Amino acid sequence: MADNLTFKILRAHLTAGELIPGADICVRPDQILLEDATGTMAAMQFEQLGADSIEVPLAVMYVDHNVLQIDDKNMQDHRYLTTFCQRYGLRYSPAGHGISHYIHLERFTRPGELLLGADSHTSTAGAAAMFATGAGGLEVAVAMAGRGFTFPCPRVIGVELLGALRDAVEPKDVVLELLRRYDVRGGRGAVFEFYGAGVATISTSGRATIANMIIETGATTAVFPSDAETARWLAEQGRDGDFRAMCADSGATYDEEIRIDLTDLRPLVAVPHSPGNVIAVDELPDTPVTQVCVGSSVNSSYEDLATVAAALRGRTVHPRVSLTVTPGSRQILNTIIESGVYQDLLQAGARMLEPICGPCVGIGQAPLQGAASLRTFNRNFPGRSGTAEDQVYLCSPSTAAASALTGRITDPTARGSITLRPAAAPDVSIHDHHITVPLPARERASVIVERGPNLVAPAPPTPVPDGLTARVLIDVGDDVSTGDMAPDGAIAMSVWSNIAICARYMFQRFDAEFHDRARRWGGGIIVGGHNYGQGSSREHAALIPAHLGVKLIAARSYARIHRRNLIAVGIVPLVLPDDTPQIDVGQEWTVTGLRQALSDGREELSVVTGDRTQFSVTIDLTAGERETLLAGGLLAQVGNYDPAIASRGVPA
Repeated sequence: MADNLTFKILRAHLTAGELIPGADICVRPDQILLEDATGTMAAMQFEQLGADSIEVPLAVMYVDHNVLQIDDKNMQDHRYLTTFCQRYGLRYSPAGHGISHYIHLERFTRPGELLLGADSHTSTAGAAAMFATGAGGLEVAVAMAGRGFTFPCPRVIGVELLGALRDAVEPKDVVLELLRRYDVRGGRGAVFEFYGAGVATISTSGRATIANMIIETGATTAVFPSDAETARWLAEQGRDGDFRAMCADSGATYDEEIRIDLTDLRPLVAVPHSPGNVIAVDELPDTPVTQVCVGSSVNSSYEDLATVAAALRGRTVHPRVSLTVTPGSRQILNTIIESGVYQDLLQAGARMLEPICGPCVGIGQAPLQGAASLRTFNRNFPGRSGTAEDQVYLCSPSTAAASALTGRITDPTARGSITLRPAAAPDVSIHDHHITVPLPARERASVIVERGPNLVAPAPPTPVPDGLTARVLIDVGDDVSTGDMAPDGAIAMSVWSNIAICARYMFQRFDAEFHDRARRWGGGIIVGGHNYGQGSSREHAALIPAHLGVKLIAARSYARIHRRNLIAVGIVPLVLPDDTPQIDVGQEWTVTGLRQALSDGREELSVVTGDRTQFSVTIDLTAGERETLLAGGLLAQVGNYDPAIASRGVPA
């Protein structure tokens, strides 16, 4: 059988199911990636499973999100995660060492392996021929306990790259071109697999940029072949032995095929408020900027920072512009210091930030209201920057550098030639100095996991009712992100370890009364538009409505990870038809026979409103997803969870 590369990797890890797009499959991960923002919930749910140790070859916990420490809540999380890793056999990367995706690319990626992460941008590792995908914390916890990862088999979009990028056009422009074509919904249920002569012209860090941001199309992940460039990258990282040449079989087919001639691309920019709002930089109206941010979760490699430094060398940023630069890891920070890039950036007026997520998740560098902030990041959802009325644009490092000099969003192709400083040899020992190794098994049992008062385990699961009568709590529009359900920023993210407190922030941007109304009404129904729950994998966006008593959500379509998170916590994601009657907050809905419909495999369910209007909704679920809901959520389905741990610290 001739497999594309995606199916070759999946087939090697398949434990159940068939590789038929849309069908349930179960795979065995080689590696697990966790980070502190989503990691505390994942860790507490792992404890609820009653496992004594991780049951995967490698699991790494990265502290890269909640590190501002405006009070002791972040440190409580860090102490919990440190001792959790010691107790259960994970590696631990401390605050300030770097961003999970870059460190994992440098230290742990292995062609042909399968990586599952509690972070949507886990896909970054697809740059090195891994099947790397994000999921909710509970699904990751279950996989980490040796139960595998079950999900609908993706379709595969083959992307043939031809030619080579012109000067000042970058890999970021490649993924922006894909977003221009597919927007934020067109990639749902798909893997983008890259091949063709143009692939060899893109560096591993450039491939990482594409693989990272492909998620914004709604995709499952991206996969690049493992080739001579991959071998060069691994050798540079001192990991020659991890190289394995991998590509699609001759004669492999794809569900869809597209072609991009890299030579034809030009600098692109995503305008507010979506990564899918992409236009050419030279078609943008005159747009002054007050802030330019380079680096963080994407475009913080040595190549990216050296490109900005070369464009700025000997010059000073525009006096109106605040320029920040975030290296992706301590290794990259050390390399830019050794090569002179750091000094170039300092002299040009850049503010150098530590290697953490930082402004990417609204922790620091919040921009002026209504003023353009140009960023090389991956998301520009409303308010994600930490400013409610923000105007965030997304671009490549070259466009960022040109704009920092002129004070307005500028096409960099007229900049003239630049020369990057040669990279100093990376100090590959840095990670071994700072990332812990698992304790011997005989020492783990004596470790006391430190759980401060900020850490409260989610409540035990409850069964899906056979029927219910409830009121509509809120009706939100299309493309609402999980950041509107569990907001970014230093204040809100500091309580992500306590769902009851975190719940106070849900939908605050839309309706400040949502939380109190949900508590007063004893739960209810959330109504959404298309692509409900796009963006981050944060399962808090599902745990919060479960905490508030929500058992049904009705939307016109769902983002991949959030839909799975709802199912995992026992919330039924119903699909609304486009011709749904008028829906108002407070409208009463009655649904009968829900459990029976799930059990029978029925695809439609009737809703009757308080004024006796009746309409149908769709139950679009796989057989496995129905089983999870009937069990009362994933934790109940896999069994063996410890009720004593499950209820520990849960408020009455």
